[in-house]
Amino acid sequence: MIPRYSRPEMTQIWTDESRFQIWFEIEAHACDAQAELGVIPKEDAKTIWEKGQFDVKRIHEIEAETRHDVIAFLTNLAEYIGAPARFVHQGMTSSDVLDTTLAIQLSRASDLIISGIRRVMEALRTRAEEHKYTPTMGRSHGIHAEPVTFGLKLAGHYSAFARALSRMEQARAEIATCKISGAVGTFAHIDPYVERHVAEKMALIPEPHSTQIIPRDRHAMFFATMGVVAASIENLATEIRHLQRTEVREAEEYFSAGQKGSSAMPHKRNPVLTENLTGLARIVRGAVTPALENVTLWHERDISHSSVERVHAPDATIALDFALHRLASVVEKLLIYPDAMQQNLDQLGGLVHSQQVLLALTQNGVSREDAYVLVQRNAMRVWHENGHLLDYLLKDETVMASLSKDELTGLFDINHHFKNIDYIFDRVFD
Repeated sequence: MIPRYSRPEMTQIWTDESRFQIWFEIEAHACDAQAELGVIPKEDAKTIWEKGQFDVKRIHEIEAETRHDVIAFLTNLAEYIGAPARFVHQGMTSSDVLDTTLAIQLSRASDLIISGIRRVMEALRTRAEEHKYTPTMGRSHGIHAEPVTFGLKLAGHYSAFARALSRMEQARAEIATCKISGAVGTFAHIDPYVERHVAEKMALIPEPHSTQIIPRDRHAMFFATMGVVAASIENLATEIRHLQRTEVREAEEYFSAGQKGSSAMPHKRNPVLTENLTGLARIVRGAVTPALENVTLWHERDISHSSVERVHAPDATIALDFALHRLASVVEKLLIYPDAMQQNLDQLGGLVHSQQVLLALTQNGVSREDAYVLVQRNAMRVWHENGHLLDYLLKDETVMASLSKDELTGLFDINHHFKNIDYIFDRVFD
């Protein structure tokens, strides 16, 4: 992932230096376990920890010749350790190191993603409570429907990220498995104790059944979960982008002093951050299908999954981590315009209260079909002739035969739509 959309905390997890350090720790912990079992001398296991070093540049030089990254690493390690290096990787296969390392990297990446989700949730809750009773237009099909509050809008997105948090925590637990079972996973040349020991030291659990690899359905679930989180990011980003449109302008991204919106038009204030988020969500979701396709491998393993994961594991986690913190910042600084919201509420001359009138007529003995016709014919006049729905209804003798003036006027009280806001907030935030 390019630096423009990366945070150093996440990119560090995927550096060569970090990856080779994890490789070394796995190998060294395995040697400790082998020494406890009497397979290798304890002094040699100690020497491996003391002298174990690696040089990233040198590893790449060796790999250019061997065409095998793990062998290149082990060769470079031996250059520092000396004779005891013959015991490193005892009874292990490359995937023991590679798959366990990927589990550690994804676990660490998960921790950062979970932290990002929590920041988004905190921002949404703060702004939702701030605008708990700020009236705004609820829309369906992009068309004015009935009033909601801006806080209620944000509370809905908070709920989505609360679910994202739960799913991501589950995905982290599922991905955090260790595989040190040797070629084709039979433990033929290594005691299962080694796997248990390494797993404990590296904060993982042993994979119950590995072949030569950790089963890739775990990874598919992990990336699918990230894809759903990304979809929730895009959902909120798209809402903000719509609200910032000139014709709506109920909310907009913070526009800092000195910021420029267009190279040609000095007046522009564009929703560039949320547009970026929409694009980043596509990057994250782009990893889902390849991860699903990685589940199917030949027999005990092939490496068709490897190249996919080397690309999309860093890119997807880095993109999602960055997107979460960008979204949190957008919400924290979001400019909200209650006056514009009220202007939009008033735009259609009370049409947003049409259901109230419909229901009141049915409660007063009019059939639902007839009530619908009565309200709709007056509503269509507002669409075509402007004016206010209440005024047209007051002049409709058929309507007034069932409702008094006071009853009808009371149906246009916007507060009716907000009587259960506390109830919804209690369900969302408690």
